[in-house]
Amino acid sequence: MSTPAPEGTLTPKSTGTTADAPRTAVETRGIEPVPLAERRGRTRELFPTWVAANISVLLLTMGAGLVVTNGLNFWQVLIVALVSPVLSYGLVGLISVAGKRGGSPGMTLSRAVFGQRGNLFPGALIWVARWGWETINAVTGAYAVLTVFDICFGIRSSTALTVVTLIGFVACTFLISGLGRKVLQVCSTWSTYLFGAFSVLVLGHLLAATDWSAVFAKPAGSTAMVVAGIGTIAAGGLSWVPSAPDFTRYLPPSASGRALVGHSVGGAGIVVLPLVLMGAVMAVGTPGLSSASDPVSFLGALLPTWLAVPYLVMALVGMLLINSMSMYSAGFTAQTLGIRVPRAWAVSVNAVISLVLGYLLMNVATGFLGSFISFLTLLAVAFSAWIGVFGVDMLHRRTYDAEALMDTGRTSAYWYRAGFAWQAMTAWGVALVVGLLFTHVEWFSGPFADSWVGRDGLGWLVTILVAAGLYAALPRNRSPRPAPLAI
Repeated sequence: MSTPAPEGTLTPKSTGTTADAPRTAVETRGIEPVPLAERRGRTRELFPTWVAANISVLLLTMGAGLVVTNGLNFWQVLIVALVSPVLSYGLVGLISVAGKRGGSPGMTLSRAVFGQRGNLFPGALIWVARWGWETINAVTGAYAVLTVFDICFGIRSSTALTVVTLIGFVACTFLISGLGRKVLQVCSTWSTYLFGAFSVLVLGHLLAATDWSAVFAKPAGSTAMVVAGIGTIAAGGLSWVPSAPDFTRYLPPSASGRALVGHSVGGAGIVVLPLVLMGAVMAVGTPGLSSASDPVSFLGALLPTWLAVPYLVMALVGMLLINSMSMYSAGFTAQTLGIRVPRAWAVSVNAVISLVLGYLLMNVATGFLGSFISFLTLLAVAFSAWIGVFGVDMLHRRTYDAEALMDTGRTSAYWYRAGFAWQAMTAWGVALVVGLLFTHVEWFSGPFADSWVGRDGLGWLVTILVAAGLYAALPRNRSPRPAPLAI
């Protein structure tokens, strides 16, 4: 008679993949569950991971937008900068618990929730959404390079130089993401130290150069704009939630869930808080910052050259890491959708797409910030529908069947009815539609966008609540009980 599996164990059956991946600097493992014998990671590795995921000058621009567009004062911006990472990266930490239980990427574990065929729908939507996220990051990185060229060598931007810079940035991103987890960890750790050092220098410069009487004299904005600001800043963090298990699948099942949440929130918060506040302070003296034609060049005007150049280089490294992490997860998503190539090559699909879309955004689109905020808003709704369903399922599920995850045919225990878990699909689809009804962006406005929820930018929160509530209310599928994994 078999004994019940301890929390987080996998089945002893074959996953249908090759033997353990060789221990090299290049990660060769794909979406198959990581064997327990290889899961020696530590929770503290998540701190630099989520630091690196937020080293972006876009947070400066968004902080400026809170002052100029939302009309908030310094203390209200402080509230936004404190609450946003707690909300969004609290969810990142919570969902990352599934990674240490199942040892697989998030969208692979999602097969257990939506069914082998049903998972293709949220998986495809999240994959497409990553195209936009990677495009935004690639464009920001390219702008950082162009600004350094302008400051140091007086080389003005041109279409040809834009294309070359964009190709170089995406190529570096492809290389880092293709090498895999170990390389990302090393880069994240060093970038954390460097970013911290340069941020202290920038903060010191702002303390000395800022007219603080003007900063604190700004009147307070409305509570509604504070709520909307929290949603805007939190949207970036929500985009990482489906990827959270990707970075915890090498952790042992005994890893502390509380530590996962703490390191996720702490790593993100230590970056989001100062960058958003710095952007808000800069905007008081330079209100045009929030509507600049690109999100980077303003640093060359606001900071002395000796500080602007290294800080821009640091921003470039940060954007490389953010895009590398996103493409790393996108490779898993592509494999989960059935693209049968090694993970490193699956990344190339997103790399090509981000090149094309990046060129259009840099040379065709008429406003970076407006396009970026609209994208973040839609991104938050798209990801929130999955978060609500997956989160409720994770509260009840303590184990994942490794063979069933990798078996995409009718014999899979996660085949359910014709490959679909209708409860999850219903909750996901309804929540997605409801969230869009309350959403307003530049090119789309739902019928309830003018309601209190819509004006406060809470469409993403409504989406999570509807998805979670509906899925919890519907009858649950009976999932298999895995036996202990033989080690």
